[in-house]
Amino acid sequence: MDQKNRKLLIVEDDPGLQRQLRWCFEQFQVLQAASRAEAIVELRKHEPHVVLQDLGLPPDPEGASEGLETLREILALAPHTKVIVVTGNADRENAVRAVGMGAYDFYQKPLDTEVLALIVQRAFHMHELEEENRSLHRRRNASPLDGIITASENMRRVCRMIEKVAPTQATTLLLGESGTGKELLARSLHALSERSARPFVAINCAAIPETLLESELFGHEKGAFTGAVRQTQGKLESANGGTLFLDEVGDMPLALQAKLLRFLQERVIERVGGRETIPVDVRVVCATNRDLGAAIASGQFRQDLFYRISEVTVQIPPLREREGDVLVIGQYLLEDRARRHGRVLRGYTPDAMRALQEYAWPGNIRELENKVNGAVIMAEGKQVTAADLGLQQGTEHELEFLNLRVARQQAEQRSIRRALVLASGNLSRAAELLGITRPTLYDLMNKHGLSNDAQ
Repeated sequence: MDQKNRKLLIVEDDPGLQRQLRWCFEQFQVLQAASRAEAIVELRKHEPHVVLQDLGLPPDPEGASEGLETLREILALAPHTKVIVVTGNADRENAVRAVGMGAYDFYQKPLDTEVLALIVQRAFHMHELEEENRSLHRRRNASPLDGIITASENMRRVCRMIEKVAPTQATTLLLGESGTGKELLARSLHALSERSARPFVAINCAAIPETLLESELFGHEKGAFTGAVRQTQGKLESANGGTLFLDEVGDMPLALQAKLLRFLQERVIERVGGRETIPVDVRVVCATNRDLGAAIASGQFRQDLFYRISEVTVQIPPLREREGDVLVIGQYLLEDRARRHGRVLRGYTPDAMRALQEYAWPGNIRELENKVNGAVIMAEGKQVTAADLGLQQGTEHELEFLNLRVARQQAEQRSIRRALVLASGNLSRAAELLGITRPTLYDLMNKHGLSNDAQ
């Protein structure tokens, strides 16, 4: 980074020292503040990379209480900022305390500008290295679609499928358990299509009473039923030119299924209580967590409608089958919720990471969001623990891992799965990562029942 683009915030209430430091660091873009309030304003406005902060700030210039509180606020708002605290000559105790709170380094007065300049230069260098590392990590784990966070190959295949289908007019059916991100993928389909500038309208077929669902979808005329005091457009008309997302379409009543089928065939609607046919140009995307095959067999879902809504079917894997995703998504959620709640947290403890990977996640990403959000609020230390997540391992689980044969088999299976993901299915590369030969890898895959695309 060019020196002039490096932002240094100096928090110092002594005007003479302010001038000296500004001159010392004139090669940088220097910002100045004389109090906690001014420092926070400058931090929010300019987002400096490094902060040089005196601990003795008013109204406690002889102590460190105000300086330490300023440090706490800076790190809460900008946890990646490098803060160097400046203390009195004999105040090593507060300097160590500040480092324990998260300060990058400390410097004790009297000032030696050459030494201080080296410390500041090193802080800028460290900030840039860490930012580059975060950028590389984001690019490595980036999904083909905005908003989708994944490191697993089976979910990447879903993303590539969405990219292929999006530019077409195909009616698409998204299948997956609750909480797997069906609406997010539906929005991606819309955003990548030629209809992206037009409305995206979503309706949950399971959340609206049967008596109201028809009116919600198709609209109604004035006087069509008690309470219909004016003509109202339905969701289909509201989505004209864009995309209609029918979530939980498997819960749609049979009578309404027939009317939806007619629309998909003829692309015209009639409002409830009306006789006029209204042409509507809309792309329909459906989603459900139900087994539609079983619903068809039991007479709860029309087979002809199934064929109409499933011109393209996308099966979304549950979180437990997305190798590596729980940690990638969990880390993103931790950083995001920590920012929202003003917490400074440094990732997960080893027991939390193990618990995240071993838990089955029946509620998928929605459940993961819930647990991480609660953990960020309740965590008492600098890292989130398994207890914070509510995922402590019970005695039965601990006893299971006393069986070395079982533990060895599970560790072996996890390692093979992870190597296959990292190698993108290339068996030679996966064998190299595992430190074994390709024939040995074949034998181990057969032993554990793993295929080349096992995730």
